[in-house]
Amino acid sequence: MRLKADLLLFMVAVIWGTAFVAQGIAGQYGIAYLFNGASFMLAAFILIPFIPRRIKIPRAQWMWMFVAGMILFIATAMQQVGLLFTKVVSASFLTSPYAVFTPFLLWIGFREKPHKLDMLTVGMAAVGAFLLSTAGRFEVRAGDVLEVAGSLFWAFHFVFLGKFASNFESISFAAGHFFISGFINFVIGFFIEDFHTLTLLPIIGAITYRASLSIGIGYTLQVWGQKHTPPTDAALVLGLEAVFAVVAG
Repeated sequence: MRLKADLLLFMVAVIWGTAFVAQGIAGQYGIAYLFNGASFMLAAFILIPFIPRRIKIPRAQWMWMFVAGMILFIATAMQQVGLLFTKVVSASFLTSPYAVFTPFLLWIGFREKPHKLDMLTVGMAAVGAFLLSTAGRFEVRAGDVLEVAGSLFWAFHFVFLGKFASNFESISFAAGHFFISGFINFVIGFFIEDFHTLTLLPIIGAITYRASLSIGIGYTLQVWGQKHTPPTDAALVLGLEAVFAVVAG
């Protein structure tokens, strides 16, 4: 089951990497919060028909979905706002340090000391992502700080899903915390961004792609996959999104 979960997470890395192109389109049109909001709320609605019938959502799940949604909101907001001020390939590289942060968060928060082999592979993944995304030449831009800060919250998201979301039904949990993240993003964007930008054809296409594939399929498989594989494994496999972001770009 662990191998199956890792293979599914590899597929998620492919989807997420290509989604950076869609996110870059939104960055070109100068929107971040509205793009995130529309994408995540649409993804939540797409998942609703797939939630098992007659499932009763416990009170604890509502609480953890809210917390997960808040973490996801912060991570996605930092990533997408950062894309307004940096290149797609830089954003993909600077998001990948979550693979480095995750084992340390597990160590600090849950006293799970990382294995030496885990640390070696994490280090290799970080160096590889840097070389592939930047060809060894990295130029610091204004959005880069936001991307790095966002990667820490992506690591929190990995740890959270692995430790808490795994106790609940995957699709309902995914849809619930997607909607919370999307709603907060959308409300902020409604007041500070141009709402009419959402009617532009390239933005509609980017939102549809991200909502259906990157979020609807990708994040849902992430929730399921992290039920059956450790968070460090998940972070390493999903860190391959930087590779596919470069290819897609």
